[in-house]
Amino acid sequence: MKAGFWMAPAGAEAAMTIAPIGVDELATPGRTGSGAVHGLARAGVEGLIQRCERVGRLLPELADALARQKADAPGRLVDVTEYDADERELLSQALGSGEVSGVVALPDGVTAQISESTMAGLWRVRFSDADERVIGDYLEIAAIPEVVRRAAVANARDVAFGAPPENVMNVMPLLAEIRARVDAFEPGAESHIVNFSLFPMTPEDMAFLQHTLGDGPVGLLSRGYGKCRIHATATRHVWSVQYFNAMDEIVLDTLEIGDVPVVGQAAVEDFRDSSERLLEIHEAYFK
Repeated sequence: MKAGFWMAPAGAEAAMTIAPIGVDELATPGRTGSGAVHGLARAGVEGLIQRCERVGRLLPELADALARQKADAPGRLVDVTEYDADERELLSQALGSGEVSGVVALPDGVTAQISESTMAGLWRVRFSDADERVIGDYLEIAAIPEVVRRAAVANARDVAFGAPPENVMNVMPLLAEIRARVDAFEPGAESHIVNFSLFPMTPEDMAFLQHTLGDGPVGLLSRGYGKCRIHATATRHVWSVQYFNAMDEIVLDTLEIGDVPVVGQAAVEDFRDSSERLLEIHEAYFK
C-alpha cells in the first residue's frame, strides 16, 4: 500500500501524542445521547460531588451556553486553572472524553492538548510549558477550540515552489491549483478537496508535495465513524485528512483547502443535544 500524504517524521509520534486529556477509562468515545458514557457512576463519586459545589453550579451555566452557541460564532472560555484537584477530577468524570482529541504546538515550547467531552462542542483545553507544567486549563464551548484555528494560520506560509525534481507527473499542476484555491479562500466557504485515490501521484510527486507544503503545528484525531487523522500543513489553509479502516490502513487520503476540516468540528445540532445531555447529568447526579 502506498504511503499517505502525511507521514510522521522520526520521533514525531512520541512528541505529538494525540489522546484525550485525563483518564481514558472514565469514558468511551461517542457523541451525545445514550451511547455517551461518563464516569459519574463510579463508586465514591458522592463524596466528590458534596465537596465540589462549584462544579455543580458550573454545569447548568455550561448547558445554557451550549444552548445559545452557534457553530460559526466565537466560542466561550471558562477558566478552571485554579480549580483544586477534586474539582478537576469531578469535571473530568462529569464531562468524559468524546470523539475528537488533539495536540497544538505553540511558540516557546508551549503545547495545547485538546479533548472534546462526551457533550460535543464542549472542549477541555490544557496548556503546558516546555517542562510539561500545566499553565492553563480551560473549558471552551465552540465548534473547534480557537487555538486550533489560530495556530494553523499564525505562522503559516503561502504556496511557493521551485523547479520540480525528475520523474514528477502531476505535482506541478496540483500545486498551481492549491495556490489558486488558497489565494481565493474566504472564511465560511466550502473546502476544496483533493482526493489522492482519484489523482495519480508518483513517489517523486508526493515527496515534492510534502516538502513544499510542510508539516504544521496541529494534529487532530476523530474517532466518530472510524478513525480520521487531521494535520495542518505548514501552508496556510491546507490540511491533510486521512481516514483509516479497522486494520489501521489508509482508505481515503485527501488534502482539504479551507477552514478546519468539518470532520473535526461540532455542528449546530450538537450544541443543542449537548445542552440537554449536560442538564440530564446535572439533574441525575448533582440535585
